[in-house]
Amino acid sequence: MGNMNRQWRLTKRPVGEDFDDCLVFGEEPIGTPGDDEILVKNLHISLDPANRVWMNEGDSYKAAIPLGGVMEAFCVSIVAESKSPDFIVGDVLYGFGHWEDYTVTDGAGWEPAPDIGAAPFSAHLGVFSVVGPTAYVGLLDVCDPQPGETVVVTTAAGAVGSLVGQIAKIKGCRVVGITGSDEKCTWMTQELGYDAAINYKTESVFKALLKHCPDGIDCHFEQVGDAKVLDAVLTQLNQYGRISLCGWISGYNATAPIAGPSGLANLVMKRGKMQGFIVLDFPERIAQSHTDMRQWIEDGKLKYRVDVVDDLSGAVEALHTLYAGTNKGKLIVKVQDDPLLG
Repeated sequence: MGNMNRQWRLTKRPVGEDFDDCLVFGEEPIGTPGDDEILVKNLHISLDPANRVWMNEGDSYKAAIPLGGVMEAFCVSIVAESKSPDFIVGDVLYGFGHWEDYTVTDGAGWEPAPDIGAAPFSAHLGVFSVVGPTAYVGLLDVCDPQPGETVVVTTAAGAVGSLVGQIAKIKGCRVVGITGSDEKCTWMTQELGYDAAINYKTESVFKALLKHCPDGIDCHFEQVGDAKVLDAVLTQLNQYGRISLCGWISGYNATAPIAGPSGLANLVMKRGKMQGFIVLDFPERIAQSHTDMRQWIEDGKLKYRVDVVDDLSGAVEALHTLYAGTNKGKLIVKVQDDPLLG
């Protein structure tokens, strides 16, 4: 272990997607854990749409990152030093950490990583930490799809959406995905088992949903917040239909108010439900999601792909690809390896 800790600090609030000069890359000495603290070596960090929300001045479901603070992220890390009775050197942990090589923490919010079986290490962030549980509870607990029902998913080739669609298929549903390229449409239908895929850039989503959802829409998993897409879904929502709001990526970089859907009245007419959620609201379900997803992967029922950035220095540039939708799979920054893991 060297003596210096590379890190990204937030130095000013960004406007829109112009966050390049708001995050500054530097280094400082690695911290030393005090009593009841640990030093974690960050191995992989997750790049997520919500990263941009955390840079804003106002709080969201978590406190805003303070100016001068190290940029935050979900991480998979290993304990490098421990002065805590709860952790030992070599423990692999999931936690809410930072864009840096090493982090000193009292361990709050960190937990042992689950057994992922024979899956590669990238599956920790590719499936088991955050994205998989998010897909799992957002679909199964919020939407509660039943066999034979029709499920529509936006950002359906993304890290969360691709898992949502596959879980819906496992549960016996008809699944229609909405994405932004023909290549992703082909991947979803030929590799992931979607019944149909819609390229919103080249097709009318309203007409395509009429075609591919002849019996209407029972469940919708929303991540974008595009008013036209939501209205198309609301218009075709079945009685007692359910909409799960996972994200609103269309508004994260907006510099002016964006249009909302005009068809919300149909929730009344169809006795529908639209519910926002955060995976952290379902701690009691996360362990079960790990168990089920590991089994589905071993059975060949659940596939995923990761898009790995090879060095911490490329994190900001990579974050732009997330909002452009050009990444293929879960976007991960590989910070460093660890010889303890082989």
